[in-house]
Amino acid sequence: MPAIAARAAVLNAFHAPLNIESLTVEPPRADEVRVRLVATGICHTDLVMAAGALRAAPPVVLGHEGAGVIEDVGAEVTTHQVGDHVVLSFAHCGNCTACRAGAPAYCREFVARNFSCARPDGSCAISADHPVRGHFFGQSSFASYTVCPYNSAVLVPKDLPLELLAPLGCGVQTGAGAVINVFKAQPGATIAIFGAGAVGLSAIMAARAVGATVIIAVDRNPRRLELAMELGATHSVPVTDQDSLERLRDLAPGGVHFSLDTTGAAEVINAAIAVLASRGTCGLVSGGPGVAATVPVNALFVGGQTIRGIMEGDSVPSTFIPQLIDLYRQGQFPFDRLIKYFTLSEVNVAMAESARGEVLKPVIRF
Repeated sequence: MPAIAARAAVLNAFHAPLNIESLTVEPPRADEVRVRLVATGICHTDLVMAAGALRAAPPVVLGHEGAGVIEDVGAEVTTHQVGDHVVLSFAHCGNCTACRAGAPAYCREFVARNFSCARPDGSCAISADHPVRGHFFGQSSFASYTVCPYNSAVLVPKDLPLELLAPLGCGVQTGAGAVINVFKAQPGATIAIFGAGAVGLSAIMAARAVGATVIIAVDRNPRRLELAMELGATHSVPVTDQDSLERLRDLAPGGVHFSLDTTGAAEVINAAIAVLASRGTCGLVSGGPGVAATVPVNALFVGGQTIRGIMEGDSVPSTFIPQLIDLYRQGQFPFDRLIKYFTLSEVNVAMAESARGEVLKPVIRF
């Protein structure tokens, strides 16, 4: 198999615009597939990494919500074929204790495989006339072609557009998975979602799909709260003053069964813990260096409450992404309403609009 020319949005320096450049993508190794990207979502993590949080030094190709068509398969790959449609999700080793237990999001090598911007052996499948790194989240999908591990390429139906399915690889499955996989929310559940971005709105749609009866959306942005109500929230609480926590308590006098913080802000995490009912669970899907919440130890053990970190929605992408697609087909998970499309040349516009909160889920179409 020959190398292939590709176009990619390259981050050459932190805090700088991405440049559209020509790259070369090598053939897949024995346990890899080479994919022609049709689309890729832009996730908040891409913005954070471009702003300097990435462990690897630029130049680097970001992107980790790719969707496309397999054009080449490695010699040892038997589960995927040329022509298969795939959504690309996070990389994992498949062999550690967590992976073998069906929890690949907690792979022992998760950080190295997803954030080092290289294969485990330090090599890279992309090259240019200057050094450039790839394999961000195992894929670096801000490119028209990519090479990724076969076990992070999720087979999806061919009758749905790949540009629709791309966001399922990370942000959407994170929010929905928190409700379905971690909380295992049942009909009649009460839940408060803090932050009505793509992750929070995905959690709201999932809560409605499983039959939660009280679904409270909390956000500063009135337009997002409006959309949250359209997508399944039963109540909305604008974060405008100190009364917000009291409003939450008025809506759920005994507290909520579940709360989910998608903001990573310490004061919001504190509020998400404070509104829990006895034996309630608070899920955390975001955070950053130095973020420290106040844990009310007495209340936790007296009330039997749980604070739970959640990575990638506790998902096994190969089974959970098809589950979300089924919910979409049934009209119970309209995640398409989050999407706004851009071209590759508009990648910087898309990232800026996302950073300003003007678009929920930007998707680049190649």
